[in-house]
Amino acid sequence: MEKKIICGIDEAGRGPVIGPMVVAGVWADEDEEEMLKKMNVKDSKKHTKKRREELSKRIREMFFYNFIVVQPEDIDALRQAMSLNELEVHIFAKVGRLRKADVYYLDSADVDEERFGHDFLKEIGFETNVISKHEADVNYPIVSAASIVAKVERDRKLEEIRKEIEPELGMPLGSGYPSDERTRLFIKKWIEKFGDVPPHTRRSWKTIRKIKEDMMHQRFF
Repeated sequence: MEKKIICGIDEAGRGPVIGPMVVAGVWADEDEEEMLKKMNVKDSKKHTKKRREELSKRIREMFFYNFIVVQPEDIDALRQAMSLNELEVHIFAKVGRLRKADVYYLDSADVDEERFGHDFLKEIGFETNVISKHEADVNYPIVSAASIVAKVERDRKLEEIRKEIEPELGMPLGSGYPSDERTRLFIKKWIEKFGDVPPHTRRSWKTIRKIKEDMMHQRFF
């Protein structure tokens, strides 16, 4: 009997104001998934940076994988026509279409897990089984593997961005997330110096609007 092919899909970098989002897929047959368990793959956030990089290298060598890097300007453009959840479904399906699987395991971005899975099924365009769950990256090794590949690639891209733009201000960029005070300060200082947001910034994020409003308020008061 032919073995079922499974695919796990996850993203890294959904929320940052600076840098891309990376969506990765990892494919395996049912027997190969046992290898992931033996490798002790877990949600990418539960591994150290060094361990994530080691695991990502092994996953890429041992399994079929694919990822898409969604640049900030593309996120901004797509956000004009769709919500962030719809954008994520669109990219998940784009990754998933590369190789047909019998079952797709998705780390649901939507509060409604079933809706996310249903929208993915509509978008992918062929009959298949979809399991869409919150914390799929914790509970399914195939999704843990995808989360590791996505996170390592996102971190690489952010490191390239740091090397490109940090020397312009001589200060750290931070994590790129809106909650990071260093990131917000970096954006503010960049606007003060150059009159615009830094390269690789998601202009459609509320954080940017808020920083600009605060700067305008300070100018007048």
